[in-house]
Amino acid sequence: MNVLRRWLRNLYFATEALNKEALLDLARPIEGGRMLDCGCGDGSFTRPLADRARVSEVHGIEAQEERVRAAEARGIVVSQVDLNQGLPFDDGFFDIVHSNQLIEHLSKTDFFLREIYRVLSPSGYVLLSTNNLASWHNLLSLVLGMQPPPMHASNEVIVGNRLDPFSGHHFDSSEDTHLRIFSFQALKDLCEYHRFHVEVIRSTGYYPFPPFLARLFTFLDPRHGVYLICRLGR
Repeated sequence: MNVLRRWLRNLYFATEALNKEALLDLARPIEGGRMLDCGCGDGSFTRPLADRARVSEVHGIEAQEERVRAAEARGIVVSQVDLNQGLPFDDGFFDIVHSNQLIEHLSKTDFFLREIYRVLSPSGYVLLSTNNLASWHNLLSLVLGMQPPPMHASNEVIVGNRLDPFSGHHFDSSEDTHLRIFSFQALKDLCEYHRFHVEVIRSTGYYPFPPFLARLFTFLDPRHGVYLICRLGR
């Protein structure tokens, strides 16, 4: 079991890297623009995304003090705010808004989407990625009577799926738990409801296959990969 769990954990991290690769591929350059990264962490992915987008000003939202300092050391202007309470920026301030593996943690999903629409410039775009409820590994988990891995049953510990490589892991904070998971159609419909134009929506990663095969399978089947990723315009 330990060998299997190590293999699954390595596959998880490889699939996370594939998701970031897809976000970089969807980044459209806006020379001299402003970018906001919601949930920027330590800025280790914010910086290459900003470089790919060719923006000149980079802002981030992050709650944890240690990560804030690391992101600031990378030249990111970081605000420590609760994303459930709104964004402290003027209307149309940003050309790009990025949100990777964040929306599933928020209690006020609709409010968050209205806020990023508000701060986005008319010619700007949003890069959004989140877990896919309808991925095959989640569907198979339900068939086997187990909890789909991204659907957390507790805000303290990961339980309900013995094949989850993080089974038994205790969360550092209750904010790390997932509150709402989307299917392909639900994410598309919700973004359109909040007046976004969905330019691209697809999935990345395809368990149990490694990245080089996952690229092929998600090309053939864009609705059932591990992560959903979309580019949204106004």
